[in-house]
Amino acid sequence: MIRLGELMMILELHRQGVSISAIARRTGRDPKTIRKYIERGVEAPVYGPRALGRPNKLAPYLEFLRERVTAFPDLTAARLTREIRELG
Repeated sequence: MIRLGELMMILELHRQGVSISAIARRTGRDPKTIRKYIERGVEAPVYGPRALGRPNKLAPYLEFLRERVTAFPDLTAARLTREIRELG
C-alpha cells in the first residue's frame, strides 16, 4: 500500500509523460506496482468484510483457564494444557 502523496506523484509523473520504468526507478517501486496504481487512478480502495478464520480451539475452555490461573497464578502452560486434555 502506498501513501496518497506518493500516488499523486506517480499519477502526475505519468500525466507528464514519464515512462513507467522511470517512475519505478524514482520511487523504488516495481514497474508492475506503478502500472497497477496508474490503471486504478485515485479510486479509494474497496475493502470487503474479513474472511472468518477458524474457530478458536481454546474458546470452550476459557472460563476454566481463567478460574485456574486466578486460583493458582504459578501454573505453567504445560500443566494447563495437560488439564485441558484430561477434560477432553
